[in-house]
This record gives sequence, structure tokens and C-alpha cells, in this order.
Amino acid sequence: MRTENLLVEIGTEELPPKSLKTLAKAFADNLTAEFTATDLPFDTVSWFASPRRLAVRVENLAEKQLDKVVEKRGPAVSAAFDEQGNPTKAALGWARGNGISIEQASRLKTDKGEWLLHKAEVKGENLSALLATRVENALKKLPIPKPMRWGAKTTQFIRPVHSITMLFGADLVEGNVLGLDADRVLYGHRFHGDKKFNLDHADNYLTKLEEQHVVADFEKRQNLILSALEAKAKEEGAKVDFDADLLEEVTSLVEWPVVYAASFEESFLQVPKEALIYTMKDDQKYFPLLDQNGSLKSRFLFVSNIDSKDPSQVIHGNEKVIRPRLADAQFFFNTDKKQKLESRLDSLESVLFQKQLGTLKEKSVRIAELAKFIAAKLGADESVAYRAGLLSKTDLMTNMVMEFPDVQGVMGMHYALHDGEHQLVAKALDEQYKPRFAGDTLPESPISHAVALADKLDTLVGIFGIGQTPKGDKDPFALRRAAIGILRIIVELDLDLDLEELTEASRALFEDKLTNTEVCAQVVDFILARFRTWYQDKGVEVDVIQSVEAKRPTRPADFAARVNGVAKFKSLDSSSALAAANKRVANILAKNDVVGDADVDANLFDSTFEQNLSEQLLEIEIRVKPMLEKGDYESVLNTLAELRQNVDAFFDNVMVMTDNVEVRNNRLALLHKLRQLFLFSADISLLN
Repeated sequence: MRTENLLVEIGTEELPPKSLKTLAKAFADNLTAEFTATDLPFDTVSWFASPRRLAVRVENLAEKQLDKVVEKRGPAVSAAFDEQGNPTKAALGWARGNGISIEQASRLKTDKGEWLLHKAEVKGENLSALLATRVENALKKLPIPKPMRWGAKTTQFIRPVHSITMLFGADLVEGNVLGLDADRVLYGHRFHGDKKFNLDHADNYLTKLEEQHVVADFEKRQNLILSALEAKAKEEGAKVDFDADLLEEVTSLVEWPVVYAASFEESFLQVPKEALIYTMKDDQKYFPLLDQNGSLKSRFLFVSNIDSKDPSQVIHGNEKVIRPRLADAQFFFNTDKKQKLESRLDSLESVLFQKQLGTLKEKSVRIAELAKFIAAKLGADESVAYRAGLLSKTDLMTNMVMEFPDVQGVMGMHYALHDGEHQLVAKALDEQYKPRFAGDTLPESPISHAVALADKLDTLVGIFGIGQTPKGDKDPFALRRAAIGILRIIVELDLDLDLEELTEASRALFEDKLTNTEVCAQVVDFILARFRTWYQDKGVEVDVIQSVEAKRPTRPADFAARVNGVAKFKSLDSSSALAAANKRVANILAKNDVVGDADVDANLFDSTFEQNLSEQLLEIEIRVKPMLEKGDYESVLNTLAELRQNVDAFFDNVMVMTDNVEVRNNRLALLHKLRQLFLFSADISLLN
């Protein structure tokens, strides 16, 4: 059967840059699913995307579907013929529907009976009859939140569509998609290429477009931009300040990238660099340049979609565009400095945090009190923590943050330093929102730890306290992110903090605002539940996490120590046998009442197996006590692993549920002590 490479391109108006890569990948995935469901054999699928096109190439696609035999089962033989052996109406109707006579039907014999069977040969359809519908289906399933109509057309897409190109090798595949007939027409670069040109072969798609100044391969275009940025930065003796999202967005904005360097007045550098960087990157999609010390230079890079014959005109135009934005930032900064952060506290009364929980001023006071409480636990200066918490939201009322919301916190730090506040107060204002995202750095000082935890806990306790818990994907107050942030700060910094104490301290600060009487327990459980996803992402097995969850340790650092200990214990040869023994012990004890503090009477032992296990339990209990006090659960479990031989011998040779009541209860008490010794760390009976 003939196979060729297929090329499908949708030519459009400029597509949304932040969605371009997602749309292109989804188009390829959807088309892959369509071809798979249609039984069209192919090898691989690649996607391409630029601002004015989405394209997919399918390698070695078959020209037609494979022929196949479809088995169509009819009525049971017992119901297909009457007593005289004549076909019934049901049998005749089934045969007629399949275009055969009863005599042409086969028989299907199974252990449940015998049925009439017709094996129908279905000829595969040609690609030309299938492709347009498959492409249309793939486009309809794209993640487009707001499709649009254009002109007098009734079709909808994310942007107006100008061309549909479908080539199977050198052959045009005819069909109508989104109201347009397929053609071999492509559009070149708006300014450098031909407005339209014909593509002769699917394999020439990328090269022909590059001749028209369009780099359709997204990854290639992105790498070209990255290399050009780094080369230009090297010429400037600087480093490029960029992130993956900005690079992807700029890649989605251009078809023929050209990198230029430009500058702005050095007087703007008096403004904190974070504000300048924000407006350059977020508003203008420029790439700031930093010197070797990380200080902002008065030079920046930008990516143009035009390879100009007179680059100075392009550079001048971009310098002209950025200057008013930087001037705004300079004006806001100079204006904000005239008023101290402390004086902005009262203005927080005018901003509602949440209707039932009060204003930002009230939240700030709660954060201050809770930060003071946490600082005492950490051995940090309580008054400094209180001051940092009180001022934590004041920069939200500055002109700079109102204009550039993403610089909240960092501008609070700059204004606090200008006001003469304690350096740790200023640092805490900057670090209060950390970690902002997965992989973000953590707050560095104990004061910052206290304020960052207080802010997140106040939100969690407050929102849970009024019954607005996250449901499904809806989490408007980012409570899951706050919970993970709390865990990261406490665990990664190894802070000796108890979630029950923290949530209770937070709850008390709300006074009578909260209506949920179970708020503390619910918040603790919600935070601890984040551990499962966190550890699964790190490759920790679910049963290890469950064994620790069963103990519900409310000190996150302690929870983490237990997980690490159990994970290493599970790798020991003896772990599976001890886990099985613990499961057996748990089942026995669950069916029998055992007094928790019942003593084990050695005089009731009637075998050395009981004696040996009891003596080893007493000896190991003494040894692990200091390990437990230090939270060294790995050593605890490694030590308990020494019990394996005596535990196995006990179960192999001792009948626990003997008829003698005294002996039976004594043996149950011995098992209870064994069980409790393991439970100090985790419930290893849950290990698989």
C-alpha cells in the first residue's frame, strides 16, 4: 500500500501568543487520535506553529484504511430455526440486514451455546474521503475558550482562517474545512515573503516557508532566538534576564526573529530594578540585561519580526515605546517615597480581604500577632516579626504596586528600607509570598519564615473557617498553593512547628468571625493531605506515605522524617516479613480487647519463643527511646528490623489464641507491646 507524508496547515490571522504552543500540540494530538480511531496506519506526528499558522506533519501515512473482516453475530441457533429446521423471522431478518442468505451464515460455537455468524469483509476507505472530516474534528476539539466568527461566515475558530492546505506527498487532498476548500496555497512573511505561494510537496513545507522568511518549526525558532539573545548579550558584556514563559511568548509573536539591542536613560536606574524589569518583560516583551553583579544595565534586547535595512529606525522606535513606561515607574517610585508605609495602614481599612473575614487592615493585624507567636517558637525577635506582619500589606496601597501588581512585596522591601525600618522587616516584606510557585526559593530569615507562614495560615484558617473549602479545580484563594508553601518552609528548613498549635493560634485571632467549629482539624488535614502528591512526585510509594498518614503526625518536619525512615526501612530484606507480621498482629488485636498498659508476665511463658521475643522487645525499647526523642526514625526502624527472627519464630511455634485465658491474654499483651513499638514510627502493617 502506498504511504506518503501528510502536511496539514491552517493559515490564520495572528494567533494568541500565550496559547500558540498549546493549540499546536493539541492539534497534533487530536489528529493522531483521529487517525488511530479511523484505522489509518502511520508512523509519527510532528507539529509546527507560528503566529499565523498551525500545522501537522504525519510521517508515512497510508493512502487508505486497511481492509478488515467484521464479525456480526446473529440470533442463537436455538432461536434461529423452528422445530422443523426452518429459519425463523428473526433469523431471516438478520440475514437480510447483512445482505446474505441463511445458508451463507457461519456458526459460532462457545461454551455458552451456538449462534449464527456473518463474517463481513469491509473495504478500507481512501484518505481523500476521510481527511477533511478528521481535520475538522481535530480542530473542533482544540482548547479554545472563546471561538469567534468573521465576516458573513457561520464557522467559528479562535481567529479568522484564510487557508487550508492538505498535501499527501505531492498530491492535493481535496475537502472543505472550516468553510474553506483545501488548496496548496501558503502565506509567506507579512513583509519579507510572497503574500501567497503554492507548495509543491508536503516534504518541502519547512524549506519553502523559510525561503519566504517564515521559520515554522517552533522549537527551531525558539532556539534561534535564544542563541541570538545570548550572542548579543555577550557583545554587550552582560547576561540576559529572561524566563521560559517570556521566551515562549516571544517565539509565538514572530516568524522571522531578529534580535536588536537598545537603551534607555541611566537616570531610570534609580528606580528599583524589579519594577523596571517587570514593565520591560511583562508589558513590552523585552529582555533586560544585567551586569556580572546582577545589577540592571540601561541596555535591553528585543526580538523583532522584521529584518530591517535600517535597524536604527527599529531600535529608535522601541526605545521610544519603553521610555514612557519607565518614566511612569520613576514617577510612582518618587511619589510613593513621600509617604511612609506605616502611614498607609489606615488606608487598608478601605480594602476588603473577604466579606466575612474583614479588611486588609484586620488581616495585617492578625498576621502580625501570628507572626509574633511563630517567632517565639523559632527563637526569633517577636517585636520585629510583629512589625513586619503589620506592614506586610501596606505596599498594596502604593502607586507602584497598583500599576504593577507583580512587584508587591519587593516594593514593600524598598520602601521599608527607605523609611528606615529594620532590615529584617524589609526582607520579610519581600519574602512573605515565598514560595510563589513550584521550585521557587524559600524565605531566608526566621522573621521572614514567621511572616510567610502567618500570611498563609491566616488565609487557610479564615477561608476554611467560613466553610469555603476548595472544590474540584476551584480554588480562588489558592489554598492548595498556600498549604504546599507551608509544608515546604517547615520541612525544607526543618522548623520545629506543630500545625495544631499554629492553626489554633490563628483561629483565636479571628474571634467570632468563624462559623466552622471543625476548622483547625480540617486545615491540618488539608495541609497534611498535600504530602501525598508532594512525595509521589518525588517517587515515594503510596503505601509508605499511607503508613505515616495513619499516625497523623502534625509536625511537618516530623512527618517528613517518618516518611524518609519508612522508605529506607522498606528497602530492607526483613521489611516485608515484619510488615506482614504487623498486619497479622493488628488483625489479632482488632478482634480481641487488650488493656493498653497490661503487663507481660514472664511466669506465664511456656516456651523459649515467648521468652526470647519479650526479652528482645525490652532491650530494643530501651535502645530506641533516645532515637525517638531525636526523631531518628530510620535508626528506630533499622533497630526494630532486628526483631524479625524472634517474631517469625514466635508465630511459627506459639498459638496465641490458646484456651487458657491467662496465657492467651499474656500473649496478646506481648503482641500489643510489639505493635506499639512499631507504631511509634508508622503503621508498617500498611506496607505492601
